[in-house]
Amino acid sequence: MNDLEFSYLSLDAPGNDELDAFARACPDGSAYHLAAWRRAVADAYGYPGQALVAHRAGKLLGFLPLSAVNRPLGRPRWISLPFCDLGGPLAALPQVSEALAARARMDVGGARANGLELRCSHEDALDEAALAGRKVRMLLGLPDSAAALMQSYPPKLRSQVRKAEKNGLTSEVAEGASAVAAFYDVYSRNMRRLGSPPHSRAWFDAIHRHYSAAGDMLIVIVRHEGMAVGAGWVLLCGDKAVIPWASTLADYNPLAPNMLLYWTIQSQLCERGVRQFDFGRSTYGEGTYKFKKQWGALPVALDWREWDGQGVALQAAPIAVPGAGGGIKSNLRPMIESAWQKLPLAVTNSLGPRLRRYITL
Repeated sequence: MNDLEFSYLSLDAPGNDELDAFARACPDGSAYHLAAWRRAVADAYGYPGQALVAHRAGKLLGFLPLSAVNRPLGRPRWISLPFCDLGGPLAALPQVSEALAARARMDVGGARANGLELRCSHEDALDEAALAGRKVRMLLGLPDSAAALMQSYPPKLRSQVRKAEKNGLTSEVAEGASAVAAFYDVYSRNMRRLGSPPHSRAWFDAIHRHYSAAGDMLIVIVRHEGMAVGAGWVLLCGDKAVIPWASTLADYNPLAPNMLLYWTIQSQLCERGVRQFDFGRSTYGEGTYKFKKQWGALPVALDWREWDGQGVALQAAPIAVPGAGGGIKSNLRPMIESAWQKLPLAVTNSLGPRLRRYITL
């Protein structure tokens, strides 16, 4: 790969549309690889984005999307990509992906960054022993119609979807600022219940602005007597889709809003020609993993790796559980979550985004 030509492409430079088209056509491309994600990160949190691009004889062969994430009192860190499960190099050939990663490791020091993090997906299927304790993506192949999708479900799953409808729940694909507002109300309340700081409303406004421009997103709202009790936000890239955020109000969970939410999302995607649905990150074998598995989704291990500012690997193996932490940090977490749950919603919605900007998971 000595004949590759590398360059860095900023978000305001011509050429990002070509990268987006490449991502949509690439089997490994995801909605996170689109320039819209880097633009939202820059708009909402001020972290500049760029792409390391590889050409040969003028032909685009691949690119590596990057955001420079600032840390308090420290130098920025290159992450591909922050606030999501998946980034890393996207290329027509494995050798080009490897060359892009190697070039980024070489350049990170010269850019005065304190390190590099690539969030990739494992190429090889792993057995249960290898998946134990790891974070995985849950992927589902979709048929070409909602009717075929419903027929593919086990009888118990079909009855759970019908139960939600019998309980008086309705679902809709919503658009515009009112959809973002309804989503954020459910999302922020659920995050407080979980004891976790939420993203800012400005973050979701930025996501909406950049993804809706090309029709690469949809918001689904589940209602009970007109009130939003569940919400999901889906991003699209060609014939692939991912759901980064889904929430329900706990008081209404006995009515099964999650079942109607995920059924509506999947049925809508089928009709829009989407053929792969990514349910997002879970820990293998745990609760959210089992929920996603019941829909037929299969696990694919995440492969996150880190290097320091000199391009030296910080761990001998892929990060098994991204962001899991350890020691004192893990011991304090339940206490911090409990305290957060007791704060008023207005406080968590104001304070949370100030913390969330430094939590890149």
